[in-house]
Amino acid sequence: MTNNDISIGRTTTSIKAVLGKLPHLGMGCRGGYFSFGRFLCGSTTPGMELIKHFFDIILHLDVHLKLLVHDYGNLIYLILFLIIFTETGVIVFPFLPGDSLLFVAGTLAAQPNPETGAPLLNVLILIPLLIAAAFIGDNLNYFVGDYLGPRVFRENYKFLNRKYLDQTQEFYAKHGGKTIIMARFVPIVRTFAPFVAGVGTMTYRYFASYSIAGAAFWVISLTLAGYFLETSPGSRKTSPW
Repeated sequence: MTNNDISIGRTTTSIKAVLGKLPHLGMGCRGGYFSFGRFLCGSTTPGMELIKHFFDIILHLDVHLKLLVHDYGNLIYLILFLIIFTETGVIVFPFLPGDSLLFVAGTLAAQPNPETGAPLLNVLILIPLLIAAAFIGDNLNYFVGDYLGPRVFRENYKFLNRKYLDQTQEFYAKHGGKTIIMARFVPIVRTFAPFVAGVGTMTYRYFASYSIAGAAFWVISLTLAGYFLETSPGSRKTSPW
């Protein structure tokens, strides 16, 4: 392992590889969604290398998930809960993995632990836990939007990306309240949809009914898609997980 590589547990990655992935997520050396990328790229200290590696794991958790299951055991359920909650509930983190993370989690729920024979993840725990994470995240986003109100469209908030806000508004104009469900399958929009619902005139009761339906449909469909693909005949020969 060279000086440009870092290792945490059994995970090893190259700093150059990490930085190569960051720009398309808006966190590269040129700034993008946050200027934090500039701060990271401007430092080569061991501490900054660990931070870069941490962000690589978080932003590409779907890729690292199987390794993390082995390393952290049942703690992975908490990690998955926090990632889904943050991706749906914290408006400044719309770039976290969502769809792919659910799919990969489903494939791991169909794979046995080589040491115990039990599934790597328990699908009966995974699905309700992540539905709850998505629903609670939606609620946080809704109430933040409700608190800020329509002024978000008049004032310039640094933590809000106006393009994403306008894109979500257009989605609402076209699909109405069903946006809460449909947006679950549209990255970026699913993070902004509950926020815009809170900013607007949608009542909480109306929002909550769409939110729980969307969260359940999103988590169940993608998790079980991964699960059944993994258990289908011949999948062990072709699955990358």
